[in-house]
Amino acid sequence: MVAVFAAVGAGAFALGAPSEQAAPAPAKARVVEQPAELPPLPKLRPKVVEPVAGDTGTSITADPGLEDVGPKPTRAASGARLRRSVGRTDITKATALSNGVALPPLEAPEEVKQIIEAGNIIARSPYVWGGGHGKWLDKGYDCSGSVSFALAAAGLLSGPLASGPLMSWGEAGRGKWVTIYANQGHVFMEVAGIRFDTSGQRVTGSRWQNPMRSTGGYVARHPPGL
Repeated sequence: MVAVFAAVGAGAFALGAPSEQAAPAPAKARVVEQPAELPPLPKLRPKVVEPVAGDTGTSITADPGLEDVGPKPTRAASGARLRRSVGRTDITKATALSNGVALPPLEAPEEVKQIIEAGNIIARSPYVWGGGHGKWLDKGYDCSGSVSFALAAAGLLSGPLASGPLMSWGEAGRGKWVTIYANQGHVFMEVAGIRFDTSGQRVTGSRWQNPMRSTGGYVARHPPGL
């Protein structure tokens, strides 16, 4: 009997023992990526600037080369007049304002806008014979110096040209946006439908005018693509 219990016990022990299997592969370590450390935000120190009574703003630096900035405004602009003017504005035509500067059209190449913005800088500067030919920022500009300044600001000229050489500059004929009218004695420019001309300063005080003038006796040239 004892032998039978011994055999049964041995069998039960054998059934309970785990069978031999291949050792499982070690688990692959999981790499946890740490977020990159961001640089600290700058410490902002906002400063409230209060207007100073009696300050006329004379500390503001004027545009270089611009001596005659024109008369000061005598009254506030009329919002109603401005809205009516904008409503009639052609989005492809510039506008010469009464203060002597010009507004570029909404639909115009970047070079055209740069020409107009550069023309605004010197629009009311004095006429000086030879001005703008010895240096870009001058105390005044003649007709060809004025046109050269505006064209150079748009990257279309690398140096100033007199009216004679401008007669053969660029491409022949009128341009879509810019036309230079030149002869041996004078040069002016039409930009997006308005005139940039030193001769008009005698009437308006500015190189910008809305009306055109006779182009008889002038050679028409234009920048390529414009």
